[in-house]
Amino acid sequence: MSDYTLLYILFAPFAGAIALIFASNRQALLVRGIAAGSAGISLLASLYLFYAYDPVKGGYQFVQKYEWSKQLGIALHLGVDGIGTPLVLASSILLFAGIFVSWHIKDRTKEFYIWLLILAAATIGVFMSLDLFFLYFFYEMSVIPMYLLLGMWGSHTKKYLEMTDPEGLKLRDSVGFIFNFGANSKEYAAMKLVLFLSAFAVAALMGILLIYRYSGLNTFDILQLREHANLMNIPVLGTTLDKIIWVLIFFGFASIAPLWPLHSWSPVGHAAAPAATSMLHAGVLMKLGHFSIIRVAFEILPDTTRELMPIAAVLCMFSIIYGGFVAFYAKDTKYVIGYSSSSHMGYVFLGMAALDYISLSGAVIYMFAHAMATGMLFAMAGWVYDQTHTRDIPSLGGLSNRMPFIAGCFVIGCMASIGMPGTVNFIAEVMIIVGSWSKYPLQVIVAVVGIVLTLAYLFKMMRGLFYGPMDQKYSHSHDAVAAVDRLPLLIMISVSIGFGLFPMHLYNVVRSGVDPLVARITQVVPVAHTGEGAGMTGVTMMPERTPDVPLVANNPVPRTPHASRGSE
Repeated sequence: MSDYTLLYILFAPFAGAIALIFASNRQALLVRGIAAGSAGISLLASLYLFYAYDPVKGGYQFVQKYEWSKQLGIALHLGVDGIGTPLVLASSILLFAGIFVSWHIKDRTKEFYIWLLILAAATIGVFMSLDLFFLYFFYEMSVIPMYLLLGMWGSHTKKYLEMTDPEGLKLRDSVGFIFNFGANSKEYAAMKLVLFLSAFAVAALMGILLIYRYSGLNTFDILQLREHANLMNIPVLGTTLDKIIWVLIFFGFASIAPLWPLHSWSPVGHAAAPAATSMLHAGVLMKLGHFSIIRVAFEILPDTTRELMPIAAVLCMFSIIYGGFVAFYAKDTKYVIGYSSSSHMGYVFLGMAALDYISLSGAVIYMFAHAMATGMLFAMAGWVYDQTHTRDIPSLGGLSNRMPFIAGCFVIGCMASIGMPGTVNFIAEVMIIVGSWSKYPLQVIVAVVGIVLTLAYLFKMMRGLFYGPMDQKYSHSHDAVAAVDRLPLLIMISVSIGFGLFPMHLYNVVRSGVDPLVARITQVVPVAHTGEGAGMTGVTMMPERTPDVPLVANNPVPRTPHASRGSE
């Protein structure tokens, strides 16, 4: 199985989508069974991948390569390292959970599951790709299902539904509505998402094509480019080509992350999307930006990354604080969780900007942890909306009497998002704060304030939804009783708490991918060794710098081969 594990994970959802084409919407149970079966195969293979990955060996494992165009240097080159492996697992978990969260959808069920499977498969493809062409191909593929899932199965906001003129005629399609950002329709959210992501994806594509053109290697293969590409000595527009490429790559992919001020499409998309789509959107789609920056900018332009990453350290502060304050004052459940997600992605950028093996490991673990925590919250927000047909927090309350199971799970989801000890989020946040303190103390202080803000707005939302007096018009609402309704929440809770209590394998896997990368950027050679206690894999950082050679982009220090390259 190990020879084709990545193919099973990637193509099982595609196979399920193709099989669903030939199914009928009249056979609802068959449609749901095909979707759950294909997602289940991908999840089982992802679990095998995660636990079969050898952190001692490190490097890229389970590699598969199929030539697509030899003349252009394009190949379907798949492989995972310690950074991609947990993100592939997160995608598979959220896809499987999302199938059951959407179990009661009756409007064009087949088409909904087809696009949901394609969306998840596209994100998985990005996390596996070792070829820039296919990385970008899968990245762009994820935009198409998002547009259709939002535009066809999404929902309008409360303010949008209330937009009327004095005569009672709806003004939802007027030109003025486009600029009324507080009253968004699902069509507006879908179009805004596509325009934002496509526009900035073009910038990333320009960076990728410049790498291909000026590397002199005639290949899109990331492993070859990281070893042999030399893009630093070409003067362009008063600077050097490597800086232009880095800026294009960084901001092109940072839009999907989403980094302030490129974030405004994301909360709107969250608010309009159906629950399962929001889960994948916040859980893994947003991580495509961080991952692509790591895979392209960090791997291929390490010296430029060391020089320019302070840009991210500045912008991440605005993401954390701005997202936190807007979430605190938001009255729509999905807007609260959506702006919370935008805020929390600032922590990932902070961990990346510090370029420390502890902080970057924490950033990768936080991407995985945030996927589980936010997946829970969006799933439960979707359940509350299905029962009450509103997301307006002030009009709700007292729902814990009708939904004790959902209320209990919501408390756990909030605790995970806050970073309570016992959840994997706590470990990730501590690593980011500790690893970033020596280099960015101001940003760490802002991050701690952001944690306090997170506690404030999540507790405020939890109280507004589940406690206090309940309006009798919601007395018909009921709890999640069926196994298909409880299963996705129990899966995500188990993963969040399970890795929070037993994090060592996750930690070792992530460290095996992070250590060589940080060593490459900071100009030190990692020497692998096995640490004492708990089977922990450690790395000794040995300086490789030459005193009389300055560490500047135009005169880089020669590098010696790294200890953990893995199979290529």
